Amino acid sequence: MRKLVIIPAFNEASAIKATVDAIRSKAPTYDIIVINDHSRDNTKEVLEECGIPAINLPVNLGIGGAVQTGYKYGVRNGYDIAVQVDGDGQHDPMYLEALEKVLIENDCDLVIGSRFIDKEGFQSSSLRRSGIRYFTGLIKLLGRQVITDPTSGMRMVSRKTMELWAKDYPRDFPEPESCLMAIKSKLKVMEVPVIMKARQGGKSSIHMLKGAYYMIKVTFALILEGVRSHDDA
Repeated sequence: MRKLVIIPAFNEASAIKATVDAIRSKAPTYDIIVINDHSRDNTKEVLEECGIPAINLPVNLGIGGAVQTGYKYGVRNGYDIAVQVDGDGQHDPMYLEALEKVLIENDCDLVIGSRFIDKEGFQSSSLRRSGIRYFTGLIKLLGRQVITDPTSGMRMVSRKTMELWAKDYPRDFPEPESCLMAIKSKLKVMEVPVIMKARQGGKSSIHMLKGAYYMIKVTFALILEGVRSHDDA
């Protein structure tokens, strides 16, 4: 079984080496590909100096485009499992074994690492938690399934999901929308409790001024995804 870690990276020069080193140490059976999303800092130079496999995008595609590039790479290179891990050091690769076990033993298509099942470790700000609960409720309404951490970037997928998302993946703020896409496509989705850390470097793409746009954009995207998938079925 071929297994791939996809690391989308934008201006992660300060954390990317430690992130990759942790994966190599704790999950040595996984190959790694970093999708450098046209970073403005010296992320590219760090990757080259450390000999880290990477795709350097010629333009900034955003998180959705970067992650989809990773899925395209996984499909074209014959991987059976792919897992997204953020480049900022928030995700502990020690949990990849648990995600993989649930994926295989339960014949799942998507396994999400959730920080809100056991509620341990870094829980994000109260404002962001409120937003996450809102999306949990909206996904439950539209997809009839509870996803406690729909914004989690730590997600493992089967070959079937890789192929789906290589063809069609949301561009902006993709995690909640792609969760609903998987549910409405009748893929099996489960969650595993994980402990996340505060980011070890870089800056979040969602700041206070962008928060309102984020909520509105994702709300409409979820509603449209729910309607689109239902009509297709």
